Amino acid sequence: MAKEKTPVTPAVRLLREAKVVFTDHLYPYEEKGGTTVSARELGVDEHAVIKTLIMEDDRKSPLVVLMHGDRQVSTRELARLIGARSITPCSPETAQKHSGYLVGGTSPFGTKKQLPVYLEATILDLPMIYLNGGKRGYLVGIVPQELIRLLQPLLVSVAV
Repeated sequence: MAKEKTPVTPAVRLLREAKVVFTDHLYPYEEKGGTTVSARELGVDEHAVIKTLIMEDDRKSPLVVLMHGDRQVSTRELARLIGARSITPCSPETAQKHSGYLVGGTSPFGTKKQLPVYLEATILDLPMIYLNGGKRGYLVGIVPQELIRLLQPLLVSVAV
């Protein structure tokens, strides 16, 4: 069987342009499988698989939240930290409109629109993280410090 070819997505293009060292991880995508499936397929701890969540505040301004796969976002705490009345997840259609990616394949890199990024601070404690490379069933492995260099996120502590 031929090895599956690495997808060339806007995220991959951005990582290559920025000279980021990354590893490719293709796996069989499962609808609604989330980070549990990707962690199992890659043989890594779900805590190191990072979700890219497209959310919006009460003024409908979109934002990205990067969170451990085995944790949830306290939207109440995030809203308090950024001075919003509320934060809610975007619908799949709205998320795709803002990011340019299908839900399940959303990468924080190479988004269609420049969005503010909020990073769960404890992600930086990990030696290696895996996040979406811009296609369902495709993660990239990078050192978390590259998130700071490429995305200039605001560090938050909103995991529950």
